[in-house]
Amino acid sequence: MTTARTTLARRSFRTVAVAAVAGAGIALSPLPATASTGGTTVAAVAPVAAAAPAPTGAAQVAVDTALAQIGDMYVWGGSGPDVFDCSGLTQYAYAAAGISLPHSSRMQSTTGAPVAKSDLQPGDLVFFYSPVSHVGMYIGNGQMVHASTAGKPVAVVNLDSMPSYAGARRVA
Repeated sequence: MTTARTTLARRSFRTVAVAAVAGAGIALSPLPATASTGGTTVAAVAPVAAAAPAPTGAAQVAVDTALAQIGDMYVWGGSGPDVFDCSGLTQYAYAAAGISLPHSSRMQSTTGAPVAKSDLQPGDLVFFYSPVSHVGMYIGNGQMVHASTAGKPVAVVNLDSMPSYAGARRVA
């Protein structure tokens, strides 16, 4: 019971904080996380989540929704609201904006209009590998949010840190 309340409180605070900050156009800069290991404090470097304003209202809702899921765990086939796989996260984020996407990174890679890497805007879907088997959402400033793999939470990473970039699509 305590865990459920703690998770709900964490999600509620995170959602409100992300919505308030993103809506105000303020960049998010999380402090490094720390953990105590037998009397030694270890700092973990967190990526900077600096989302740029999206070009459309729907894209902004999708970006804000995806960023609100940071920290939720990856589960294959997960489509929210507390666990996600890569295409489940982008599907969930765009559903909040009223746009329906398939729950498949390969199928999502054929939706919308193609976008050159040099023309990416917040909300664009970015794809990896050949054949496509991973999707994330570009949030601006060279960063993307994605659900990467089992055992890892939804996170923001530098787009260029991802291997095998395969292209991008604009759906809003």
